[in-house]
Amino acid sequence: MAKRRGGGRRGGGRRKGGGGNRDFDGDDERSDHVKLEGTVTNVFAGGQFEVETDAGPTVRAKLCGRMRKYRIRVILGDRVTVALSPYDLNHGMIVYRTK
Repeated sequence: MAKRRGGGRRGGGRRKGGGGNRDFDGDDERSDHVKLEGTVTNVFAGGQFEVETDAGPTVRAKLCGRMRKYRIRVILGDRVTVALSPYDLNHGMIVYRTK
């Protein structure tokens, strides 16, 4: 029996279409996140950072997936935008590094 390419009963075929009209500002459309500007004051192991926000409190934050994917480097003293969950305002996600 010959091998089949894609399709068939097992679902290995390619999807049709171009994937739709997507915005790649995924973090900007999250209305439940609180966004704050701040400065990186400490760097921890495992991609964790301590960010002192302009509003005052310090937040433990990690890089968002898109910044890790495109290998955006964040170092001590960088100005960043942190998205905080409304449920825990001590932990955040770095979504943008200003130039």
